[in-house]
Amino acid sequence: MSDFPFQAVGFDLDGTLLDTFRDLGAAVNHALALGGFDPVPVDSSKDLIGGGAKIMLARAVEAQGGMPEEDFRALYKAMLKYYADHNAVHSAPYPHAREVVAELQARGVKVAVVTNKFEDFARSILTQLDFIAPFETVIGGDSMGKGPDGTFLSKPHPEPVIEAQRRCGGGRFAFVGDSTYDVRAARGAGVPVIAAAYGYCDRAPHELGADGVIDSLAGLIGALEAL
Repeated sequence: MSDFPFQAVGFDLDGTLLDTFRDLGAAVNHALALGGFDPVPVDSSKDLIGGGAKIMLARAVEAQGGMPEEDFRALYKAMLKYYADHNAVHSAPYPHAREVVAELQARGVKVAVVTNKFEDFARSILTQLDFIAPFETVIGGDSMGKGPDGTFLSKPHPEPVIEAQRRCGGGRFAFVGDSTYDVRAARGAGVPVIAAAYGYCDRAPHELGADGVIDSLAGLIGALEAL
C-alpha cells in the first residue's frame, strides 16, 4: 500500500505537461493572416494560452482594432481547422513529464488531464506524442457541456476538476497547473493545487495562490508529499 498522500493527480496540459505555444501561435497567426491582421510574435502566445484558443485569438484581434462578431466566428473556425491539422508539429512534453507520470503510476496513483483545449485536440496531441496511455481520463474545455449562460463549463469553473476526481475513483486528489484558471478551478473543487512556474503563467507563479510552486516537474512528487 502506497503512503503517497494522494490517490490521483490531475494535470493541466498547455504549459504544465506539454510545451505547446509554438503550434498554438502558428494557428493564431494563420487566422490573423486570413483576417488581414498582422501576425503576433509566436512567443507572445504564451501570455494568452490559459483561457483557451478562442480567448487567444480574440485578444490578438482586439489588440488590432477588433472585428464584427460574425466575422470573428468564421476566423475562429478557420483557426480550429488549421490547428486540427498542425497541433503537434512543435509541441512536446516538458522535461521530466513522462518520468513523473510514470513514477506516480508506479506508486499506484491515477493521473488525469484537465485542459481548456477541446478534448479531441488534447487526445490527438497526446496520441501523436505517444503519451495518452497513462491517463485515466482526458477532460477538455468542451467535455462538460455548456452552462445556463451558453458557455462551456471549463476552467476556472470547478466542474472539470470535480469530474476528473470522480473518474479517478473519488479519493484524495491534487491538481497541477500554470494559470489562475487552474488555481481557481482547484479551489472551487476543494482540492490542493501546485503551480508550474516553468509554464505560461498569467501572473507571477508565487502570486497564483497555489499551495506550492515547482520550477520543474522533477520537483512535483516532493511538492505533493509536502502538502
